[in-house]
Amino acid sequence: MSETAKTTAPVIILSHPQMGENIGAAARVMCNFGLHELRLIAPRDGWPNEKSTTLAAGAFAQMLPVRVFEDSKAAVADLQMVFAVSARIRDMEKPVFSPEQAIQKIKTSSAKPAKTGFLFGAESSGLDNAQVCLCDAVVTYPINADFHSLNLAQAVAVLAYAWRSQGDDENLATGKDSAVASKAEMDGMLGQFCTELRNAGFFHPPEKEGLMMQNIQNMMIRCAPTVQEVRTFRGVIKALAKGRGPFRQ
Repeated sequence: MSETAKTTAPVIILSHPQMGENIGAAARVMCNFGLHELRLIAPRDGWPNEKSTTLAAGAFAQMLPVRVFEDSKAAVADLQMVFAVSARIRDMEKPVFSPEQAIQKIKTSSAKPAKTGFLFGAESSGLDNAQVCLCDAVVTYPINADFHSLNLAQAVAVLAYAWRSQGDDENLATGKDSAVASKAEMDGMLGQFCTELRNAGFFHPPEKEGLMMQNIQNMMIRCAPTVQEVRTFRGVIKALAKGRGPFRQ
């Protein structure tokens, strides 16, 4: 696989993985099916991990270097589209896809090919609501409701197979639209918006700020704004906050 293909395929992100063996097994199956970028968020036993190397069976040598992050926000900052892989349907306004539908969403996007990722939770607890809120959509598997325990590496395997079975990344859309804003750009816009809403006394009572901002964040993410649209909206926020214009007193 070319270096270009390695960097345009989806990123796999494992949040707080507890066992090095699961990391290694996940890397092995990623390499089997053409996914070559693995990111870790605060692995319990640190990194690098000897047990993961053993289970990877040489996969790490074929992949891009594993990157380690302290939190989810940092891990997805450069991505334009992120899917939360979760067995639970959350009480959020998020699109819900099967693995195949999510891959199709990536490959038929009307915007320029986005850098995308799939976020997996820890073995024992999965993803929390704050992590899901960072994502554009949720991916669930049609698992037997009477026995839904799925190993982390197995969960990665299902997704990796879905990617491979729908063809390589040559099928990615190459439209002329502006690139979708990254998560870091979205976070900057939302931070500015939250600050000005707080200054205007919008959050009433104040203790509801967290939930209200979560709803606003979900709404903004569903819109999938481009880089230019984010810049424009930030300009709108600034103009309203500064009170510029002939109709302002």
